Amino acid sequence: MAPDSVESREKRSNVRKEKMQNILATIGVETDREKAEKLYNKYITSEISLTTSGGIDKNIDAFKINLNTELKKPVSEQRFPLYEATVDSSKFYIVPLQGAGLWDAIWGYIALKDDINTIQGAVFDHKGETAGLGAEITQQWFQDRFVGEKVFDIQGNLVGINVSKTNNDPKDTDKDDHEVDAISGATITGDGVTEMIIERLTHYLPYFKSDTTTAIVSNE
Repeated sequence: MAPDSVESREKRSNVRKEKMQNILATIGVETDREKAEKLYNKYITSEISLTTSGGIDKNIDAFKINLNTELKKPVSEQRFPLYEATVDSSKFYIVPLQGAGLWDAIWGYIALKDDINTIQGAVFDHKGETAGLGAEITQQWFQDRFVGEKVFDIQGNLVGINVSKTNNDPKDTDKDDHEVDAISGATITGDGVTEMIIERLTHYLPYFKSDTTTAIVSNE
């Protein structure tokens, strides 16, 4: 095995800190790379590796889970990382996302408030979407559209967020319609965002519905 170079160690460190920055961004904590780890340790209270049944696998480091690798496994063997955060006495749950855009992978993080329903913030990224079109998912104006949206309907069913070109609320003032306005000319990338949010969140339902966390929205 080739010796670990200074350059490769620095690259891994930068990737690690950038991941921390993205996780923190979903809960409104902005930081540069150098301060990321300190703030991450301040606000992130738990890193949890979940099983499909909602149990916690204490043998797996949640932060080190690579979703690209996990998605190649049978679902029953996958582990689902979850980050819990506290900011000014408010608790948040941060879920990593992974999906497919028009040309390649898209990914990100979505933070839910303590009601496990309302979106606190979202961060998206991509490997090869078209500049000015699908690549716009990385822009703050697009990510801000998700803030305040609900992922469960009034009956307590997980419905996610639909990135819709037929959205009748282009300014996203209606936070109970489970929709945000799509990016013009980027329908497939938008569909990818829609699909990855609900697909990933589905795997967290057993944990969210357990006694471990606050009950989700219900009509009961």
